[in-house]
Amino acid sequence: MPEPIHLAILASGSGSNAASILEHFQSSSEVKVAFVGCNRPPEKAAIYERTRSFGMETEFFSIADLAEGRLLRTLLERGIDWVALAGFLARVPADFVRAFGGRMLNVHPSLLPKFGGQGMYGMHVHKAVIEAGESESGMTVHWVTEAYDEGAIVFQASCEVKEDDTPELLADRVLQMEHQYYPRAIAACIATATA
Repeated sequence: MPEPIHLAILASGSGSNAASILEHFQSSSEVKVAFVGCNRPPEKAAIYERTRSFGMETEFFSIADLAEGRLLRTLLERGIDWVALAGFLARVPADFVRAFGGRMLNVHPSLLPKFGGQGMYGMHVHKAVIEAGESESGMTVHWVTEAYDEGAIVFQASCEVKEDDTPELLADRVLQMEHQYYPRAIAACIATATA
């Protein structure tokens, strides 16, 4: 039986998307989550607790580790094949993007190309969607490139923006879609690439 694809997850916060990815691949023989990393310390991010319930320790890395290539070296040394960004808010350096070109995905909480780019993350996105009077929003899975949120779109799912929506209510609906579809999109991209 072939060796499974080794997937790394990088996150910055609560880790709910990381947990949905871990859950999806828990019993997979094709894909193994081999690394979970967070650029915030345990006291500032819930992901550490969340991944423990899957028997996975989240590893802390600093922005300097990312910028100066130490994180990239760690992933390459550990035989990581693919990277999934899951609520990861730091800019990914060019050499890191090149090392995982065509093998790094991100999830964004809007229907790109709308409401993407620098500063467009979390509640900022949902607030902007409501303020713009949009009738729908959603989530996008896209390839990671050197520019924020500009990689080719892999998958989108949409939901209605309701008249009485608050950014928090909209965020909850979009996040539910991310949990449902992001792990499947990762699996589909890996399956296509390795077919």
